Amino acid sequence: MKKIALTAMLTGSALALAACGDAEDASYEAEADNVEVPANEAMDTVEDEPVEDADATAEATEEVADTVEAEADAAAENAEDVVADIEALTNEAMEDGEDAADEAEEAVDPA
Repeated sequence: MKKIALTAMLTGSALALAACGDAEDASYEAEADNVEVPANEAMDTVEDEPVEDADATAEATEEVADTVEAEADAAAENAEDVVADIEALTNEAMEDGEDAADEAEEAVDPA
């Protein structure tokens, strides 16, 4: 019974402290009705529609294309290196297999 009473008192105290809190924090100031209303009021006098800047778009597209091309070239070089490594390992395995076959043949037929 004492534990229940203690828990009830602690819960009540926590709720009382929370009720005394102030709403002057960053999350309150960033609510949509506080931010969007002044922004919408500022835009009421603007009559021109936004226009796309073709030069900025072309520059950004060119930069992205250059980056993609450089990454593709690096990936191609990496792939060529991997293929060369695989071919070397395959050739080494083939030679080892041939040597093992020759040794097995000599062990069976020593003549």
